[in-house]
Amino acid sequence: MAKLKITLVKSAAHRLPKQRKIVKEFGLNRVSSSVIKPDNAATRGVIFQISHLVSVEEIKD
Repeated sequence: MAKLKITLVKSAAHRLPKQRKIVKEFGLNRVSSSVIKPDNAATRGVIFQISHLVSVEEIKD
């Protein structure tokens, strides 16, 4: 199964509270921090909501 590397490229400060919460729950604390999550519909849906703040790379196993 493929995985996604999600990197925070813009700050979540001064964004909607829902967007700040998503960034925090993903574990993205600072700009340039990255996490690896499974590639599934739920993850893609959440990424869509903060797509202007993150960059996404697909990692193949």
